[in-house]
Amino acid sequence: MFGFAPASANESVIKGGQDPNEWAVYGKDYANTRFSPLKSINTGNVGNLKLAYSFQLGSLRSNEATPLVIGDTLYVSTSWGPKYVSALDAATGAKKWTYEPDLPDDVLQFACCDVNSRGVSYADGKLFVGRLDGKLVALDAKTGKELWKADVVDYTQGSVITSPPLVVNDKVITGFGGGEYGVRGSLQAYDINTGKQVWRTYTVPLKNEPNGDTWRGDSAEHGGGAAWLVGSYDPKTNTVFWGTSNPGPWNTAIRSSGNGDFGKLINLYTASTLALDADTGKIKWWVQGTPADAWDYDGVNELVLTDLKIDGQTVPTYLKADRNGFFFVVNRETGKVLSAEKYVPTTWAEKWDIATSRAVEDPDKRAGMPNHPAKGVCPNLIGGKNWQPMSYNPETGLVYIPSNNVCMDWSVSDVTYKRGVFYLGGEFPPHDGPGGYDGELIAWDPVKHEKVWGLKSDLPFNGGTLTTGGDLVFQGDLHGDFRALDAKTGEELWKKNLGSGMGAGPITYKVNGKQYVAVVVGRTVSLAAFLGDIGNKMLAATPEGGALFVFTVD
Repeated sequence: MFGFAPASANESVIKGGQDPNEWAVYGKDYANTRFSPLKSINTGNVGNLKLAYSFQLGSLRSNEATPLVIGDTLYVSTSWGPKYVSALDAATGAKKWTYEPDLPDDVLQFACCDVNSRGVSYADGKLFVGRLDGKLVALDAKTGKELWKADVVDYTQGSVITSPPLVVNDKVITGFGGGEYGVRGSLQAYDINTGKQVWRTYTVPLKNEPNGDTWRGDSAEHGGGAAWLVGSYDPKTNTVFWGTSNPGPWNTAIRSSGNGDFGKLINLYTASTLALDADTGKIKWWVQGTPADAWDYDGVNELVLTDLKIDGQTVPTYLKADRNGFFFVVNRETGKVLSAEKYVPTTWAEKWDIATSRAVEDPDKRAGMPNHPAKGVCPNLIGGKNWQPMSYNPETGLVYIPSNNVCMDWSVSDVTYKRGVFYLGGEFPPHDGPGGYDGELIAWDPVKHEKVWGLKSDLPFNGGTLTTGGDLVFQGDLHGDFRALDAKTGEELWKKNLGSGMGAGPITYKVNGKQYVAVVVGRTVSLAAFLGDIGNKMLAATPEGGALFVFTVD
């Protein structure tokens, strides 16, 4: 996507991201577009898609990885740690090697939302793996041999690593989880060759630091703001973009005003997008989607970088389907919000005002004091979109969003911080959203701010998306159905049930002239516990699983 890059940018990652045959970065490229120009599989022949091979991952429960393909080798991680990282022949599935780390037995109790691993990263002949025990590891990509191991964070405070790091220049950048455990979030960079820490940037300022006065008293010490998902990178400006999680605790009276009159107590830099200098980690600017968040509207969702034609001008932007129900289009060089429009049923706010950089809230939907519960809050705390990745097709101009339509009631309660346990102070009974559906794959026009088409589902929390030059969109759901849709119209062109629900985003690649489509299956477990009867339906939809399926057209 980006033709220009400074000499210091990591050439192996840029090359892999630009190679149409490979899938070398979690989001296909530094821009997180999840768009592949490959079109050997297209709307005309996708109906002939057949299984090329499958590979059992050897691990159940929340398998959420995006595989990587470098040359003729596919790399895939599993849940539980990861329990395994495997290298396969990308055309046949034959195993080349497996890495099996020695992990502590107690990681589950410190992983808020399951024992997931969303994949690994690659650069300069190395794989980089973030682990549930708070370690960052480098492996030799040819052999799986461990080259170095860095201590990122103490996992027993509630800080596990579930997402792949971002490799920029000579640095490997990672965050960690823990917003629900009252950790203090940070992003940290490590030398690509030695594993030595190069910089660390806290994503929550203490009271004696710049913007520390946006927190009540000493509450920032356990303020959350964890950067637990994935980052994006613009080589032109040498800027890293990363979303941050909810503030801790959920009870806003502890860290802010406890009502909508929060003034300056907006709890920076939580529920935000940060733009950082890749070399130093210095925060250049930020956009806070939900100031003084009171609904667990975690702001970590991925940033998709693209240039859009807006009012006749080409504008460098990032796109974000925020959990709070608003779709943000932001100038990625200046931080100016260009638009923020509702993309799912949203009741907590009337609109998001780009002039004030704040939502115009409905005061009845903000629970603060114990005698002021909120009813009918939409979206639910899982958000209008959760971690499952969206994709952007520059040929159709559309973003394909795996969205949720679930609402909730909300009330607060007293809470005291205790290391390594949930730090919440909120009750959040869920209920179905309006319209008789709980999830929808939305094709969204980011320039016109409108839905072009949608595919509704009875369940939320469905899989991430892939879009291609063959005018296709691929997505799996919690019923285990993996499908291909016409990217322009949403017409279903092919479907196959794979036996377990999907959250992971599919990939596509080409080896020896043949195009393949791959997806990891294995539905979530822990997340359902937050959703009551809706969660029970999610668990009943399919059994747990753990497999990689790869398809092609002969």
